[in-house]
Amino acid sequence: MTRQQFTASVESSQQAFRRFLVALCCGDAALADDIAQEAYIKAYVGLDSLRDGSRFESWLYRIGYNTFVSQRRSLRPMAEYTEALAVDGGVDADAAFRYESLYRALNMLPDKERTSVLLFYMENYSVKDIAEFEGTNEGAVRQHLSRGRRHLQNLLK
Repeated sequence: MTRQQFTASVESSQQAFRRFLVALCCGDAALADDIAQEAYIKAYVGLDSLRDGSRFESWLYRIGYNTFVSQRRSLRPMAEYTEALAVDGGVDADAAFRYESLYRALNMLPDKERTSVLLFYMENYSVKDIAEFEGTNEGAVRQHLSRGRRHLQNLLK
């Protein structure tokens, strides 16, 4: 894949990829942007490992997901709760809470369930594509979707 092809592929998948990462990060757009930036760098540096250029998007999603998981493993609390209460949210802060209950529920799902649900329902990926992306089989993805739906249903009651 040439540099121009890489740029074109990034531009065509950028909105969907960012939307996926924002949902994966439960609404934290700044964190999603950081992960996206790191994923794009990893993708560009590792471009030689992409065997089939037509699979760029699922390859990029896998890199983004792995970057998210790595970041989540190293996550440490940054501030005390009392300090966070003192932060002023600004004028548009209420708009950020529009999907708070959904993001909170998604955050409670195991990573595999959350990823399967987001890719299937938000990004319209097939079970087969998700299985390839997660490095598992289609039966496992169906199980993640079933459990994820059941968990979300219980959490959003």
